[in-house]
Amino acid sequence: MPRSYTPSIAELEAFVACARMGTTVQAADRLNLTQSAVSRSLAALENRLGVLLFNRVRRRLILSDAGQAFLDRAERLLDDLNDASAAVIAFGGQAEILRMAVLPSFGRFWLVPRLARFARQRPETTFDIAARLTPVDFAQEPFDLAIMRSTHEPPGTHAQRLLAEEMVIVAAPELLDGRAQLQPEEILELPLLQQSTRPTLWLDWFRDTGCDPRQSLRGARFDHFDMVIEAATCGLGVGLVPDLIARKALAEGGLKLASPRRFATGDSYSLILPESARASPAIRAFRDWLVAEMAEAPPA
Repeated sequence: MPRSYTPSIAELEAFVACARMGTTVQAADRLNLTQSAVSRSLAALENRLGVLLFNRVRRRLILSDAGQAFLDRAERLLDDLNDASAAVIAFGGQAEILRMAVLPSFGRFWLVPRLARFARQRPETTFDIAARLTPVDFAQEPFDLAIMRSTHEPPGTHAQRLLAEEMVIVAAPELLDGRAQLQPEEILELPLLQQSTRPTLWLDWFRDTGCDPRQSLRGARFDHFDMVIEAATCGLGVGLVPDLIARKALAEGGLKLASPRRFATGDSYSLILPESARASPAIRAFRDWLVAEMAEAPPA
């Protein structure tokens, strides 16, 4: 059987503790082990790797060049193991886990506030949700489904269109200063909040208004629509955002429509499934619930 050069967890823990504490005695206290156990693990690791990881100077352990190079990776390995363990523990008692990649602002403003309804229908299911702006590679990433724009539908997947994307212009009431909904030239005079991952939205909105669209590119830039919503709510400027994401702030009065003009981007929100996931009862249940929730969502 070939010799293994892969360290054990005990060896990695002993090495990291010695590097941070400087002696095997203090490392043993930190790990709640005996000093001899830590010394054995450290010796075993150095023997396994065939290098000295420490220089011994007056009972102190000083990292060698090899030890310094190894420390960062050893710490990352232990951190990754701890993170993986914590993630598994978090799902304790749940029979089903839905791992999904979701557009950040859609997740925050629309999906997450509604998930308790699905959980009441299917209490044996829990969620592992990641925010994503880019297409998912289901062959390489551990997701069961994605909720993305239709332009992010990877080949070889099944996509169900949920709702056409329609943009609205929103602003804080104080920014409107008592005025009713504004004309395009009035909007152009206000600070326009930019969405950096979709930089042409304002250009598209102003295209048929007769205004000089170049002025529409000026303004503070943000990665996500939820940042644009927050910035608009605080009065920093006018936001051009999907109506689905703006509905809560509009209903609560934190934002008002600054223009009656809506802008259909031609894109849609889509539920995207790899072929292997379509037979899952939990995913079918989530799909049916999602479609029903979308159908009940009132317009802004």
